[in-house]
Formats: sequence, C-alpha cells, structure tokens
Amino acid sequence: MTPSVSVDGVEEDLDDETRDEADIAADYIEELLDICDLDGDIEIEERAGRVYLSVTDEGNALRVLAKPDTVTALQELTRIAVQAETGEFSRLILDVGGSRDARAEELQRLVDTAVERIEAGSATAALPPMSSYERKLVHDLVAEKGFNSESEGEGRDRHTVITR
Repeated sequence: MTPSVSVDGVEEDLDDETRDEADIAADYIEELLDICDLDGDIEIEERAGRVYLSVTDEGNALRVLAKPDTVTALQELTRIAVQAETGEFSRLILDVGGSRDARAEELQRLVDTAVERIEAGSATAALPPMSSYERKLVHDLVAEKGFNSESEGEGRDRHTVITR
C-alpha cells in the first residue's frame, strides 16, 4: 500500500521521499501560520514529481501572505527548511490563498499582449524578469499560441523573449 499524508483531514497517496518533503513543508507552514496567528488549511498534491502545497482559508485572512513576492519568499524559506531536514534540494511549489492561479492569469495577459505586439509587426516581445517556474508557465502558454520563446539573461534578470 502506498503511504499517505493527511493534512487537515485530506489524505494523499505519496511515496516515502515525497511524503517526507510534504510533511516537513506542511509542518513549517503550519508553524508559520501559528506564529502569525492565522488560520489556514493545507492541502498537499504531487504533480510530475513535485510537491504542491496550497494554503487556503475561509475568509480573507491570508491576503497579506498571498502577495506574489511574499509567496515567493515563503516558498524559498520552506524549501530551505525541507533541505535542512532532508539534505536534498526541494522543488516544492507553494500557493497561498490562490496566489498561483492569480499569477497564472496575469502571465496569460502578459503573453496575450506580447503576442498581439508580434502580430502587429514586432519581431520580438520581451517579458519582465520572473522565476523559473513562471517562465515555464510562460513557455507553455506561448507554445499553445503557436509562437516560440526563450529565456535570456542571468539571475534575477532572467526573462522570456517571445518570437513568431
């Protein structure tokens, strides 16, 4: 039988390594919520070998933590906590209060605008710098529209350039 992890009553089937990563990450986020005196439900999923943690609440209490830069920082801190415990690099993805869906919609608008510029005659359209996860989403969105994209730049300046 495949082991499962239960967070706030939700059972998920996970392999041992993923369960360890998920448990450590969920404990870290739960402790953070306690420190901040915030309530939230934590759901754990595994997609394509990557752990996804979603923190949701009934009201609007998580809105302060759901800002994109805050979620990115919390994700990095959670990854570091997992790595410190397991000795392994973590690629987990954190979503707080639907922030990932909101960002995906924003990225879709950016791609749509860039594609419109190319269709209007521009040779290329560069998007602002973003994380590797966001660039991957952009590459997928661009490919769906039948265009090409490449990441350019280094470090914090790494961004996506779209071409026909």
